[in-house]
Amino acid sequence: MRSCIPVFTFCCYKPVLGSSSSFVCRLNALVSLPRITSPASFSSLVPASSAPFTFPTTRYSIHEQQASTSAKKNTLINLLRGWPSPHLLPSELLRQAANRALSDPNIFVPGLQYGPDPGYQPLREELARWLARSYSSSGSASDPEEICITGGASQSLAAILASFTDPGVTRAVWAAAPCYYLACPIFEDAGLGAGAGRLRAVKEDGEGVDVTLLEKMLGEFDRDYDSQNTRAKEEVKDPGPARKHYRHVIYLVTTCSNPSGKTLSLERRRRLVQIARKFDALVISDDVYDFLQWSTVPSSTQEQRLVLPRLSDIDIALGESRWDPLRKRFGHAVSNGSFSKLIGPGVRTGWVHASRDFVYGLSQTGQTRSGGAASQLTAAVIHQFMISGWLDEHIVKTVRPALQRRHRLIVDTVKKEMGADMGVKVVAETSEQGKEVFGGYFVWLELPEGVDAREVAKRAKEEESLVVAEGQLFEVAGDEEKARFPRNLRLSFSWEEEGALREGVERLGRVVRSILEGGARESVGRAQGEGDFALTGI
Repeated sequence: MRSCIPVFTFCCYKPVLGSSSSFVCRLNALVSLPRITSPASFSSLVPASSAPFTFPTTRYSIHEQQASTSAKKNTLINLLRGWPSPHLLPSELLRQAANRALSDPNIFVPGLQYGPDPGYQPLREELARWLARSYSSSGSASDPEEICITGGASQSLAAILASFTDPGVTRAVWAAAPCYYLACPIFEDAGLGAGAGRLRAVKEDGEGVDVTLLEKMLGEFDRDYDSQNTRAKEEVKDPGPARKHYRHVIYLVTTCSNPSGKTLSLERRRRLVQIARKFDALVISDDVYDFLQWSTVPSSTQEQRLVLPRLSDIDIALGESRWDPLRKRFGHAVSNGSFSKLIGPGVRTGWVHASRDFVYGLSQTGQTRSGGAASQLTAAVIHQFMISGWLDEHIVKTVRPALQRRHRLIVDTVKKEMGADMGVKVVAETSEQGKEVFGGYFVWLELPEGVDAREVAKRAKEEESLVVAEGQLFEVAGDEEKARFPRNLRLSFSWEEEGALREGVERLGRVVRSILEGGARESVGRAQGEGDFALTGI
């Protein structure tokens, strides 16, 4: 007796630059086949052409493109997306770490349960050791009680604001400008955004956020506020005994800032903490690029980083603040760390480093007490990843060298294509003035006079199938007049492969040249992947 069954659809993964995954499927026709009586007989039915999926070794190479020039232009290049390249994701090492975690009931049972409020304890302890080694030259101590496991930097920013700010007490949020602008909606959610008139821009200078300007602005703001509000405003939320509400929040990316790439010097870090203590401010520093730094000297192969102390290290060392409640030391600075740039954003795991009392208070956020620690199972897997030495290996041997090459390539290509004859400048080739070190994911460009970044970005997309981030995106929402960036572009070198980076800058050069010459060109049409410009995590 014979029966008719469909043969399966065989799929292969085809990455498309700048787009979500695109699947190209081949459907085998329904055919009459003998009844399957054994695994062997089933395996004989699988066509020989249906090879197992392997990730392509090169996502994009200019030299391998056989298409016409117009077809090249029709391939989207995304220099906006601040994601790690697929080739920088340690999938095999993570698989081994997950196998270890899920093979041992002593690991997977607690890993699959509600976790303790501050997070998976083995990871807290390993992170304390790892961070102490990483910041060893800055004198950082090792204390697991100063670490809280989070669901990543964005989730923890929201949790910090939920726990330690109050619309009736917190007067303003002061954000370094240019700003990682996707933080602005998180402030909005906390009642401290542009809608409430609470966001303030503090412009950077050549060394990062201008702390002298910040101190002046805070002083003037508080004097005006106190003169207009003679009665103390009531708290909307009850902080309870484990938390307090700060008068101000200061937000910045201290090391390898997004988008400018600048790193705050040690002197400025100390001054910033002192200013926070003077005005009862909480400084939230997104420290997501601290471990992604390298030498900018082309011939240098040695590892080189700016190992500066975190703001939280400086603050903890200063001890009690006059604003601290009785018998509490909450402090005035928190380091917001994440594995998103080190392993992959999909792990949704990070950490906060701050004083013991601050960490405990953060762990008592309502959502944590109800649902348990964030990313409990993933934290168990990452713990195995770390104790096996794979995190250090991945960063040192894979991530840093790749980013170093890409950074050098994009800077050199910008200079070649748009430098001398067009006047386009790379704002910061090193993260700190006088240091031959850079880091992070981005370069920040300055366009010549008369060239508007928004027009460049629009025409780059329409004419060259190129996506870049215009400077206006990084203005602080609600306080744009204080710090405008109409002549700046941010280029990401983390997502696209090296050939596409070079081609992308060449396309950008054609757009800028056309604008400078007063010309206009026709659009090349809809690019592959056009429309998939999600701003998540950029």
